[in-house]
Amino acid sequence: MRLRRHTLSNLRSTEVADTMGQTPFDVLSKAAQGFVASSCVYAVAHARIADALGDTPKSAQDLAAATGTHPGALARILRVLCGEGIFEVRDHGYVHTPASRLLRQDHPQSVRGYVLSVMHIFWEPFTKIDYSLRTGRPAFNEFHPDGFFQYLNDHPDKARIFDDAMTGKAQGQIAGAVANYDFSRFGRIADIGGGRGHLLQAVLKATPNAKGILFDLPHVVEAAKAAASDRLKLQGGDFFKDEMPVADAYMIMQVIHDWADEDATRILTGIRRAAPPDAKLLLIELLVPETPERDWAKEVDLFMLVFLHSLERTRSEYQQLLARSGFRLESVIDIGQSTAILEAVPI
Repeated sequence: MRLRRHTLSNLRSTEVADTMGQTPFDVLSKAAQGFVASSCVYAVAHARIADALGDTPKSAQDLAAATGTHPGALARILRVLCGEGIFEVRDHGYVHTPASRLLRQDHPQSVRGYVLSVMHIFWEPFTKIDYSLRTGRPAFNEFHPDGFFQYLNDHPDKARIFDDAMTGKAQGQIAGAVANYDFSRFGRIADIGGGRGHLLQAVLKATPNAKGILFDLPHVVEAAKAAASDRLKLQGGDFFKDEMPVADAYMIMQVIHDWADEDATRILTGIRRAAPPDAKLLLIELLVPETPERDWAKEVDLFMLVFLHSLERTRSEYQQLLARSGFRLESVIDIGQSTAILEAVPI
């Protein structure tokens, strides 16, 4: 009995391409082999290839010599990344694209730290995402039962990588918030769970007449004491237990997504108790589209599933969460990177 051989070209030729020129095989193979592109991005970020490339084309040989890498292997990796829009071939050499520039360490919105964190911290737990699928609980706890944040406390080297990743990611979101929202109407702005105050400092720099209050856990604001000034006050406290400051506006960025609905409601209700009747709540979070297209927020939502038993939310989910906490959603302002300012008022 003769067995018919199915080559890759046979398979592709029998499939119908969609309007984007992709066959069903293309779609599935890209999804299944997504780790190839992510591994390539990690490798060039780790080797600082983007830092070695300036504004003129460089060959793989020149880049390899500058970074201590193998020229043939580098060329093959860059060939894959060029197909993803990360780097470009021009004049027999490689040049930057807007995406590859973000891999430079000196870029003001660098995501190099975020890329490194994917392999150093996030990759292994994702190999057990089937556990989360079966149970709805974080797969990370199968590796480290004490949970993600305790793991970071116990592993300072990983905590540094994670902090660098979150700082880099936040820079683009902060720039988008400052560029797309008018903070000048507020005299006193409170940043709730604001970490080291990067967002609040940027807002105060853009709004010279405003003053700010940075509210976070005591050890966090202690680490941020260098940011304190006549215009920026520090207030240590626990937003689950302690009274929050009185302000004209409350910013809370990338905090609520760390918590399931019950705890998220407790945080927002605490802000509501402190907020004057005419205050504004500015909730800055990724917003999951309620449409089927690919979106970064949908993928980050799986990070929340695998690591924290929390979630990213849609507009309607935030609207319901705010209503349960004593706020009415008034407007949603897109600030880029799948992120929005959800502006709400007390009710």
